[in-house]
Amino acid sequence: MSITAAQVNELRKVTGAGLMDCKKALTETGGDHEKAIDYLRTKGLAAASKKAGRAATEGLVGSYIHAGGKIGVLVEVNCETDFVAKNENFQAFVKDIAMHIAAASPLYVRREEVPAELIEREKAIYREKAKESGKPAAIIEKILDGQINKFFGDICLLEQAYVKDPDKTIQTFLNETIASIGENMTIRRFAKFVLGEGLAKKESDFAAEVAAAAGV
Repeated sequence: MSITAAQVNELRKVTGAGLMDCKKALTETGGDHEKAIDYLRTKGLAAASKKAGRAATEGLVGSYIHAGGKIGVLVEVNCETDFVAKNENFQAFVKDIAMHIAAASPLYVRREEVPAELIEREKAIYREKAKESGKPAAIIEKILDGQINKFFGDICLLEQAYVKDPDKTIQTFLNETIASIGENMTIRRFAKFVLGEGLAKKESDFAAEVAAAAGV
C-alpha cells in the first residue's frame, strides 16, 4: 500500500524517530499506526521520544581535523548530565558526528532551520521541471514532496545517510545512542572549515561566533 507523508509525519511526532525509519515502520506494518509504533520500539528507535522533553544543557564541543589540517569541524552535542558528557560512548558519538560533517558537508542540523525562501525556490524549480513533463497537477505535487524530502536529505544533518552506515540516517544514529546511553541528546550546531575557503555553513550561529572570535 502507499504510505502518505501525513502518516509518516504523524508517526514521527509521536515517536521522535527519523523520517525514513517511520516510513519503513509503516511499510512493514501495512500502514497501521499503532503497530508501527511497536515496530519502532522493538528496534529501539522510539525510546528516544520518551526523553525528548528533558533538558539537555551539558555536553561537549567536539572537533575533527582531516586532510593534514586542511579541513576542520566543530560540533556541539548536548546531553543532560556532565556524567554522560564524560562517557566514552557519548564522546565517540560526538567524534563520529564531526567526522560525518567533514565528509558529508551538511548546511543545517534540521529541516526547521532551512530558510522558507530557499525551500520555496527549490519547490519552484522542481515544479517547473515537473510541468515540462506534462504530468497532471496531482502527480506533480507528489513528485514535489519527494524532491523536497530528498533536498532536505542532502543538506540537513539529521536526515543525511550516515557515512559509516548508509542504511541509517544521522537521526537514527542519534536515537540509537540516546536509547543506549539513557539520556536525552541533541546535536545543537556545527561549523566546517576548509582551508582557503569561507565557512561551509555560513548560516550557523555557531559559525558566526567562531568567525567573530577569530577576527574574520
